[in-house]
Amino acid sequence: MNDETNELFRRYAGNPILTAKQWPYPVNAVFNAGATLFENQTLLLVRVEDRRGLSHLCAARSPDGLGEWQIDPQPTLLADTENHLEELYGLEDPRITFLEETGQYLIAYTAYGLAGPAVALAATTDFKRFERLGVALPPDDKDAALFPVRFAGRWAMLHRPFADNPARHAHIWISYSPDLKHWGEGRIVLKARCGGWWDAGKIGLSPPPIRTPEGWLVIYHGVRVTFAGVIYRLGLALLDLEELPRVLRRSAQWDFSTTESYELIGDVEHAVLPCGTLLSGDELRLYYGAADSCIAVATASLKQLLEYLLSLPPYRPERD
Repeated sequence: MNDETNELFRRYAGNPILTAKQWPYPVNAVFNAGATLFENQTLLLVRVEDRRGLSHLCAARSPDGLGEWQIDPQPTLLADTENHLEELYGLEDPRITFLEETGQYLIAYTAYGLAGPAVALAATTDFKRFERLGVALPPDDKDAALFPVRFAGRWAMLHRPFADNPARHAHIWISYSPDLKHWGEGRIVLKARCGGWWDAGKIGLSPPPIRTPEGWLVIYHGVRVTFAGVIYRLGLALLDLEELPRVLRRSAQWDFSTTESYELIGDVEHAVLPCGTLLSGDELRLYYGAADSCIAVATASLKQLLEYLLSLPPYRPERD
């Protein structure tokens, strides 16, 4: 645990690790990157906002996941507005899940179109060629990621409907599919709390769920609306390994917040939002967008995260 902040995650001293100034072509901001290991390197699939305000995805590779980044000289995945009108205003916030069964990397991303944000899927084996599977969940919906295995023969995906509707609470849901194209049987997994809580009103999945011996570790973001603006912080939850969507534990307080200048000042101030993690032994590395302007990294002990969650009382949804 970080003694200075009383948080479970420790920031890398060299943050931020990626900024717009490092990009090989002119852009406004880089943030909210999906993460995976590919060909013995850390690969981040970065949300890149251009100078029109529209986003695309670009791959950045590093031998140690911290420096010596090799960034694709051109956008890796651009919106295809001729064939996919749902991408008219760009591609945002990718989460990467490797499906061992198919040998593919599945990317859940936000396709932003005329009707608002939708959850779309694309598959790749090399991060050069991508097969679009189309819109999985229509607007308003975002903050989606797949589980890496099937449950009773079906794929499962966490997501957050009502993404841009201020009149509604926005909760984390789960939906199922037999074929990665047709999704249904949605139900709420975690509710946004009410009142003055740090995660009242709107929550959303951050990285894809992480399989551990104790359950599926879920890192989620909560949005607190204040008179000065919004604050994005992170919390933790633990789901049953087999009995989805049963929630075993949920943290009451936030577990990672904005403290550094690169998290406090930017296009969206007071914001930390990770879309990817990497696990090496006991070290969990969290790649997060900071202030919608750059990318930073923090680490935590998986053992400590699980011990912390298991020290909490069993989750009772009626208390939220």
